[in-house]
Amino acid sequence: MPATSANSAAPANDQLLDYVTSCALPTPWAQFTLHAFVEHSTGKEHLAMVLGDIGDGAPVLARVHSECLTGDVLFSQRCDCGAQLEGALQRIAQEGRGILLYLRQEGRGIGLVNKIRAYRLQEAGADTVEANLQLGFHADARNYELCKPMLEQFGVKKLRLMTNNPRKIDALTRLGIEVSDRVPLLVNRNAFNNNYLNTKQAKLGHMMTPPAVPADQAPSPAAAPDVI
Repeated sequence: MPATSANSAAPANDQLLDYVTSCALPTPWAQFTLHAFVEHSTGKEHLAMVLGDIGDGAPVLARVHSECLTGDVLFSQRCDCGAQLEGALQRIAQEGRGILLYLRQEGRGIGLVNKIRAYRLQEAGADTVEANLQLGFHADARNYELCKPMLEQFGVKKLRLMTNNPRKIDALTRLGIEVSDRVPLLVNRNAFNNNYLNTKQAKLGHMMTPPAVPADQAPSPAAAPDVI
C-alpha cells in the first residue's frame, strides 16, 4: 500500500514533544509511513509506524510498543518483545490499516544498561520484577503520557489495542484514549522466557491465557470412528 501522508495531521502537543518528519518504510509485510517525534524533557526520539487511513474516526488496530533492543534487534529469546513487534506489524499489514507507537523506554523504563544488570540478577535467581526492585526501580517504570499527543497527530481517538497488559489499557484510558477492544498478542513462549512470562502474569497482571472461543465459533468435534 502507498505510504500515508502526515500533511493533514494536527501538530503534536508542544508541552511534551515535537513532530519532526516522516518517510516511507517498506517492510516484509507492507509499506508503512515512519513518523519521528522528539520528546522535550529528555530529547528521546519516539516513532510511529502508520498504515492506511487511520484518521476517519473508526477504532484503529494499534500497538504501543516499548523499546527492547535485546529482543527487537538482537533476537533475544529471554522475552517476547521482538515477536510481539513482528506480530503486531503483521496484523496491521493484514488489515491494511493501523498504527504502532515505538516508545524509547527500554527495560520497562530503566534503560538498557540497567536492564542488563537486571538480567544478571535474574541469572542469580531473581525474577524480572525482583531484579528491577533490587536495582532501586519500580517493577514497571514506563510512562504512556506521550501516546495521547502522538495519536492526536493522526486524528486517532479509539484503539483496538494489541496488548496483554491491563495496566497499559488503564493508563491509556486515564489519558482519555478510548480502548474499544483488546486484541491478545500471545507469541513466542519458549524455554528461555517461560519464567519471565509467568512472572508477568503472576506479579504484573498480564493476561497470558488465550481467550475462550465462543461456542458458535468453535470447530465441530471430529466424528467418532466406527467401532468394528
